[in-house]
Amino acid sequence: MTPLADDPVTSWLLDADPSIRWQVMRDVLCAPSAAVARERARVASEGFGARLLALQAADGRWGGAAWSRGWDSTMHALMLLRELGLDPASEAARTAVGLVREHVTWRGCGPPEAEANGFFAGETEPCINGQVAAVGAYFGEDVGGLIERLLAEQLDDGGWNCERENGATRSSFHTTICVLEALLEYERAGGGAASEVTGARQRGEEYLLSRRLFRRRSTGEVIEDRKAAGADWTRFAFPTWWHYDLLRGLDYLRSAGVEPDERVSDAAGLVEARRATDGRWSLDVRYPGRMPIELDEGEGRPSRWNTLRALRVLAWARGARPSAGDEPPRYEANEGEGG
Repeated sequence: MTPLADDPVTSWLLDADPSIRWQVMRDVLCAPSAAVARERARVASEGFGARLLALQAADGRWGGAAWSRGWDSTMHALMLLRELGLDPASEAARTAVGLVREHVTWRGCGPPEAEANGFFAGETEPCINGQVAAVGAYFGEDVGGLIERLLAEQLDDGGWNCERENGATRSSFHTTICVLEALLEYERAGGGAASEVTGARQRGEEYLLSRRLFRRRSTGEVIEDRKAAGADWTRFAFPTWWHYDLLRGLDYLRSAGVEPDERVSDAAGLVEARRATDGRWSLDVRYPGRMPIELDEGEGRPSRWNTLRALRVLAWARGARPSAGDEPPRYEANEGEGG
């Protein structure tokens, strides 16, 4: 370990569940890979990971459904297991994902035309399919059909929108981030026509960057979000589920290995501004819905998850510099789509 382990915030992060500890060791402390792997292996048998795995029913489902409007369905549980970093090669992961593959369909949870689909075949909405493809690729499942569908649904501006089938021509930040995470996981899994997937992913990243992650490309104004009214992209949730915010957007770009430039400086500055005087970040938002397990101490309380993610985002963004004449933006409680 490095001297950073003696820092009070880092010590607080390490005094936590294995799912947080292994990521702190990797992303903050740059610990040896063998030590990181040993800590990560504990996710399957201890703490959050073990509790979540224990909630899976014998029919492979969590919450009795492939997907639901709460946060305790099969899709949401698999998303959490991915966030926790459950090793896809572990026996626990292979058993749980095998039950999903063999038994779970979209009957009663999606449009009629998708009812007979196996879970990893997805349904019709790109937002949902992006999340299914992300967890499928992460856990080594065949999601090539879903990826092909998502590639065909990319809009001319570079992003995606669940309302495309209803005539939408401008992309949604919410849908775009869900699809980008799926494409990145698919590439990492070595799937399919890498050049086509990479090209689509990079166009999606440019959609975010050209809007500085939260501004209209045409005017530079902060975007008003029409899909999640009352939300604020500078207030950070974990888990984010389908919702976009600046911390999620920046953490995706960091994970994708995007070279930071001045277009991320506003967003990174707003992340920095959310840091409390004790060096930690709070859980600003908890989206209404049924949580399968509790991961933090509650809305308004210091959040290990948001602190971990913010620290690694800011470390990644250090090379970005604001343009001459840029001022820190004044941010009101509005956020948004398109532009």
